[in-house]
Amino acid sequence: MAINKNKNRVFRFNRRIRGQTDYNLRLNLLKSNNTRAVIRRSNKNILVQFVNYEVDGDKILISAKSNDLLKLGFTLNTGNISSAYLTGLLAGKRFLSKKFKGEVIVDLGLQNATFKGSRLYAAVKGIKDSGVDVKVSDVVFPTEERINGSHLVAKDAKTVIDKVKKSIEGLK
Repeated sequence: MAINKNKNRVFRFNRRIRGQTDYNLRLNLLKSNNTRAVIRRSNKNILVQFVNYEVDGDKILISAKSNDLLKLGFTLNTGNISSAYLTGLLAGKRFLSKKFKGEVIVDLGLQNATFKGSRLYAAVKGIKDSGVDVKVSDVVFPTEERINGSHLVAKDAKTVIDKVKKSIEGLK
């Protein structure tokens, strides 16, 4: 039986070895001294967080998950483009309601962000439409038809999306 002689060794960039962090990208984002809009996706959810760097570790200022839309009357799937847009809009409204200001830089992490009109960019459009200052080109955003749910199978998709959008815009 082999004995692990390195069991107490701590790797300096353990997250890089596991493929969880791109330290060069992270360093460039942190050098900007701006609040980061961190967007993460899974098959069924979108997570949008506004994060500031601190010496002790990143501090999450505001967070919104697509499951939060269910409390506002959203009855559709929480993993599509429309819900990603609404989640970004909700996070942006929460960010502005806490009196945070300044330019925000988008942090997509290691996710594949090569497709224009994807859920990631729908969330960024929601953040931008909420009034947060985000430097991003409008070319990458999905079309208004996809954001409004015209591609969805549910017949009442557009009315549900409009209702939730109005309730988000009514938040203080």
